[in-house]
Order: sequence, then structure tokens, then C-alpha cells
Amino acid sequence: MHVTVISPEAATFDGPADSVIAPAFDGEVGILPRHAPFMTLLGEGSLVVRTEGGERRFNVRGGFLQVVDDTVRVVAEYVEGGSDAA
Repeated sequence: MHVTVISPEAATFDGPADSVIAPAFDGEVGILPRHAPFMTLLGEGSLVVRTEGGERRFNVRGGFLQVVDDTVRVVAEYVEGGSDAA
């Protein structure tokens, strides 16, 4: 699936991913390829994007997550991080 993480300043991640774990406003959500269409408001916490090469972690706050046609868009009011994690 294709994942994009966007903040007001820039797109901080744009590429293929195996899974996404995100802090929704009412708890964590996990997204895998071929997920049904879905939209939720983001809370505050750790967003994990797992790729073939490892995982990227972001601290996010506010905004929303949308899943449509095997594409995940995370549009957050605040995004920090994005470094590779082992």
C-alpha cells in the first residue's frame, strides 16, 4: 500500500509500506494492505510506518487518517521525527 504522512510544513513520508499503526482519537488503529475504506481523527502519540527496510516512527498530534484504494493519507497538525527504527 502507499502511505503519505503530511504536516503543515511538508510531506514527511511518501512511499510503500507494509503496515501503519496510528493514534486515533479513541485508541490505536492498525492498517494493513487492502484495508476497507476508513477515516478517523488523530489523537496524540506515535505513528509507526513499517516498510520492507524497517520502520519509521513519528510523533503526531491532531488531524486525520484516511484509507482509500490501498492508499493511506495521514494529515497531521503536528509531525515530528521520521527516523528509521530497528
